[in-house]
Amino acid sequence: MAKLEKDTWIVVTDSEKALFMRNLTDLQDPNFEVTDTEQQDNPSDRDQSANRPGRMQDGGVNQRSALDDTDWHELAKERFAKDLSDMLYKEAHAGHFKKLVIVASPKVLGILREEMHSEVTDKIVAEIPKTLTNHSVSEIEKIVKHELEAA
Repeated sequence: MAKLEKDTWIVVTDSEKALFMRNLTDLQDPNFEVTDTEQQDNPSDRDQSANRPGRMQDGGVNQRSALDDTDWHELAKERFAKDLSDMLYKEAHAGHFKKLVIVASPKVLGILREEMHSEVTDKIVAEIPKTLTNHSVSEIEKIVKHELEAA
């Protein structure tokens, strides 16, 4: 069973928001204190795109095909996860945490796994593939406790 000890960091994130919390107690009665938040302003792709998708001449007479446009909204989500991994590296390197629990949407968790430095991954005691950024801190405490007890 993964331990949720005093001073363990809990990072709850999706592709646009991250909550940094610290456990003040233990797994039996978790008490999370929010220490920081990060949020990205990520308008819809339509609002970020300057032009309509391009077109390409096909081999036939008067035939043209549409080209896929860059999905700026999705790129910003991936960039947020990469930026988060950089923040966690800086904090780990500075010695600000010894144990880390990551609660992230499955897609973000996958990106974080690819991007995180070993100095961070060595401190991870649990990963919870859930999207909890819009839950209250007390709900997050209950869900994390349940997930860690079930592990």
